[in-house]
Amino acid sequence: MDWTTLTLFIPTFFFVSITPGMCMTLALTMGMSIGYKRTLWMMLGELIGVALVSLAALLGVAAIMLKYPVVFTLFKIVGASYLFYLGIQMWRSKGKLAISQQTQDDIDQRDWDLVIQGFVTAIANPKGWAFMISLLPPFIDQSQPMTLQVSVMVSIILLSEFVCMTIYATGGKGLKRALGNANNVKTMNRIAGSLMCGVGIWLFLG
Repeated sequence: MDWTTLTLFIPTFFFVSITPGMCMTLALTMGMSIGYKRTLWMMLGELIGVALVSLAALLGVAAIMLKYPVVFTLFKIVGASYLFYLGIQMWRSKGKLAISQQTQDDIDQRDWDLVIQGFVTAIANPKGWAFMISLLPPFIDQSQPMTLQVSVMVSIILLSEFVCMTIYATGGKGLKRALGNANNVKTMNRIAGSLMCGVGIWLFLG
């Protein structure tokens, strides 16, 4: 990629990443409920999912998926139902992500759950697919080596996603500190749970 293309590509995808969406709302919610460090596990799963979606869009796999929408729809429904269930549990101050006093063993056992949650949200996000399918191909220069171009583009996308999720997650952590006393724990759980349910509904209807 030449410098002219990069100067267009970087701000374009940073703007796409920073725009509120399912992954950013999830980062905000988890930052508020479990803190930034624990949210990094969800962010890892989300970044893996975004990388796969980006590669699929660039390699034409997305076109194949569009021919078999039933599989994608089923995957989306399962992911949305799971997120909505977690949101209800959080709203009731129960479940894996509710704000409470937790032991380190309980926390360690849930790290992979967070990775999977982020991965499912990224993969099953129809708007993410739409952005990648529509925005990535125009930046490809057929006269340049594909491997290098794809590597640079995916790296920029992942860096943008990580920076933006960090902004949202730390914002959620700041909100938790602002409300961080015992009397507000139920309120924080209900706010986080409502946001999580919203992400699930958004995913289902998207």
